[in-house]
This record gives sequence, structure tokens and C-alpha cells, in this order.
Amino acid sequence: MRPWNFSAGPSALPLEVLRTAAEEMTDWRGSGMSVMEMSHRGKQFIQIHAEAEADLRELLAVPDDFAVLFMQGGGIGENAILPMNLIGRGGANKADYVLSGSWSNKSYKEGRRYGDAAVAASSGDAVSLDGVRQEAWTWFPDPAQWKVRADASYVHLCSNETIDGVEFVQWPDLAALGAPGVPLTVDASSHILSRPIDFSRAGLVFAGAQKNAGPAGVTLVFVRRDLIGHALPTCPSAFDYANVAGADSMFNTPPTYAIYVAGLVFKWLKKQGGVAAMERANIAKAQALYGYLDSTDFYSNRVHPSVRSRMNVPFFLADETLNAAFLQQAEAAGLLQLKGHKSVGGMRASIYNAMPLEGVNALIAFMQDFERRHG
Repeated sequence: MRPWNFSAGPSALPLEVLRTAAEEMTDWRGSGMSVMEMSHRGKQFIQIHAEAEADLRELLAVPDDFAVLFMQGGGIGENAILPMNLIGRGGANKADYVLSGSWSNKSYKEGRRYGDAAVAASSGDAVSLDGVRQEAWTWFPDPAQWKVRADASYVHLCSNETIDGVEFVQWPDLAALGAPGVPLTVDASSHILSRPIDFSRAGLVFAGAQKNAGPAGVTLVFVRRDLIGHALPTCPSAFDYANVAGADSMFNTPPTYAIYVAGLVFKWLKKQGGVAAMERANIAKAQALYGYLDSTDFYSNRVHPSVRSRMNVPFFLADETLNAAFLQQAEAAGLLQLKGHKSVGGMRASIYNAMPLEGVNALIAFMQDFERRHG
């Protein structure tokens, strides 16, 4: 029995995927080579890459007018790669950012290095919603209140704040906000493949794989083809979307093993019934955990119910002097990596696709028992 791993990333992978990778570690399908040893231009890896892209396109119903890129640098890297490719589009060198937590703030600060980055909206202040006080970063700004510049090169948001536990999926039509032609760019790192994506509302979506799609090392980028070819002169050639797309993600040596394992995850997802089936499972897991948190005063989740993340569930003990005991006893019970991010404290359970309902129920049972013993 393996322990239940609630890490926010790098996160748990499906056991079936790990077993397949182990079986093929020294000899991939009779090639005599590990995937780690293959040339990225050889026929074996070309096949691995092609299957991974095809399965990913099928899982997310990616339109043909979007390129799918396998890049390096993770989400933090894309915070720079994105403006280097898009902020100069049209010559305005302007970009608008929606701030909803830790990761969108990082994106904004990075964007300011490359042009006129402005805040379109922010949840960085406490507000009253439905008569209840919501602290900063526990709610999401209403798109009707966004201040989007009509000549902005793009508008950026983080659709799931891994640290703060805020998820926003009703992506707006920017034309309705008075900004027709301004593309929406989305950091979907920590909920990619957990629910469908409406690509008609976005021009670019990126996601570090290590949250929900594979191991650390590869970043998935879905970019509308008409947005390719606008890189700043200072953009490194290996990060220019035009070069990466033109070379089928092989302008430089890609993270071959990470792409291979991500491809195994994609095949596993298809066997589970695809993204729609995973969404149903994720709804059930989130409802179970939030339902328990709402039933007790011993623990609390501070995010507004309308934007609670299905993937990352931060929670706090009413008596925080019990934090150390909670974590020690949870680990002894086989419940790992529940400590909240150092910037916010408390606890956090990341319940990505690879975490089954059984694991969430094990966490709830432990929390109930801990409450009985310490409440």
C-alpha cells in the first residue's frame, strides 16, 4: 500500500504510469534503448512525441488553429517567454494582468520587465461578498469590472491559483469587455486536464506538466497560430514560439523523458474515459473534502465557495498550535505533503487527477479522528 501523496507539485503520478515507465526504463519497446538515451531526432522518439501530441489534442479537443508546443522552463519560465513573444504584437508593448493570488502576481512582475504591464483587476484587498468578509486572494475579480485596454497585446490570468486555492473557469469574451482582438492568455498549470478547456475564449494557454500532466521538465503551450511570429528582438531563439512551432518542438533538444512520461499519462487519462470522466471524479473528490470542511469549526477553508479550486484545497486548523502534531500524525498515517505553502501557512491538499476518491476519503477520516482527539 503506497501512501497518499497530496503534494502540490511535483505531484503524484498514476501508479500504472510509473509501472510502465519502470518496465520500459532500460528497453523501450524492443529498441534496446531507454528513452533517456534516444536521439530526439530518431524514429523512436519521433513516434513517442507524435503519439503524445495526438493524445493531448484529443483529450482537450485542441482546435487545428492552435499549435501544441512542448517547451522547457515551467510556469515561471513562461511568465517571461509569453511577454517576449506577445507583448510586442502590434507595437503597443502593453499587456494587462488579472491578479488573483501568488502565481498571477509573479506573472505580472515578470511582464513588467518587457513592456507596459498594467493591472486590469485584482483581488488583493478584502471585500464583502454575500454579506461575508473575504480576505485578499480568497475571491476572484468579476470580469465585468476588469479594466482592459483596447490596445493591449494580451490579457493574462491564472485560472487556478495553486497556493491560494482559487479557481476561475468562466473565461470572459474580451470583445464584450470592449477589447475585441485582444487575446486572453491563461496559466492553467495546476488544473490542466482536470476539466475541459474552451479554447474559443483564449489565444494561449500554458501549463507546467508537473502538477497534473506528468513529471517536472516539460511545459505544455497551446498557442493560436496567428499569435506566433511576434517575438521581441531580444527573445532567445529557443524561446521564440515561431522557432519552436516550426521545428515541431525540436528547435533545441526537448525534455525527452518528461515528454515520454507525460505521454503515458495522456494514455492513462484516455483509459479512464478522458477529461470529461476526470472532471466528474474531481467534482466528487472536491465535494467530499469541502463538504467536510464546511461541516466543522475545527478546520476552515477561506476561499469564497464560488471559486474554490477542485485541485488545491488549502485549509486551516482553528487552533494552529496543533499544526505540527497534525502533520506528524498525518504522515504516520500515510498522508504525505499536507503542509501549506510557506507564504500562507496552514495545510493544503492537492487532489489532482492521480489522487482517487479513496485517498480523499482517507484524508477526511484522519481529519475526523484528529478532531475527535484534539477538539
